Amino acid sequence: MVAEEDVPVTRIAGLALVFALAWAVVMTGQGPADAKLQSQLKALFPDASAFSPKEGNPPHYKVYVPDGRGGRRVGGYAFWTTELVPLERAYDGPIKILVGMDTVGILAGAIVTEHREPYGNFSVDTAGFVNQFKGKNIRDGFKYGEDVDAISRATISVTSASRAIRNSARRVAREYLTPEAGK
Repeated sequence: MVAEEDVPVTRIAGLALVFALAWAVVMTGQGPADAKLQSQLKALFPDASAFSPKEGNPPHYKVYVPDGRGGRRVGGYAFWTTELVPLERAYDGPIKILVGMDTVGILAGAIVTEHREPYGNFSVDTAGFVNQFKGKNIRDGFKYGEDVDAISRATISVTSASRAIRNSARRVAREYLTPEAGK
């Protein structure tokens, strides 16, 4: 049983812990459950040494890579399509995609993290769909059936997801990449 004089100490310790956790979330812009996000970012950028908290407008994560001199440099950006083009919808709502892009406008890849398809997950959830974006230049057309693979019975979802990847990547590029970088 806890003595009455220990109750205030326990409450103060509990409040201090809550305050410390809240401060950490506010200061980093990320919650404590970001191990999954870190894993996804590392999947997009396996050579990365670190990732920034989400920042900026448009919101993004900076990807840091070794600079060869013992330091680091920005090697790319990662961002959520649903935060940059929130009105882009698939057949049954938004498709949440984490996209990675290097500093010259080449996509490092994409990961579909949330998607609802009423007739089954056979379109944008497949590895084949997202794999086609790795190495793709954001200056490409992203045209369904031309430079983006067509998937039978998933025209709306595939077209929407492709447009979301293209438009969000181009928005980040306009804000953070230099025109000379892509030449």
